Amino acid sequence: MAKQYSRAQRVGDQIQRELAMLIPREVKDPRLGFITVTGVDVSRDMGHAKVFITLMNNDSAEDIEQNLEVLSEVAGYLRMLLGKSMKLRSVPQLHFRYDESISRGAYMSALIEKAVASDRSDEPAGGDE
Repeated sequence: MAKQYSRAQRVGDQIQRELAMLIPREVKDPRLGFITVTGVDVSRDMGHAKVFITLMNNDSAEDIEQNLEVLSEVAGYLRMLLGKSMKLRSVPQLHFRYDESISRGAYMSALIEKAVASDRSDEPAGGDE
């Protein structure tokens, strides 16, 4: 049986695909780093959309804040471009947020690797006992 997706999820997926292409192509601000759109949550009334982004190679608090500021400044322009490319009666307002899940996942992976390496170094050299 096919999985049911709500209209808000489908619109969010389409907005994510469109923004992934529009941001690097249309936003010419030199302060903007290499951004990846990781997800979009659209409200049920289609009025607002939270756009989750990550930055590649520079995830300091200053860089994150600066990139979010740039994206907030061009949100209206991006919304206008979305309106032209998508067939929607009204395009949701865009609210950009930093997605910490990738950096948190990398941190957890490093902790696991460290624990495994520590366990290996604590094993006796003889093997089976």
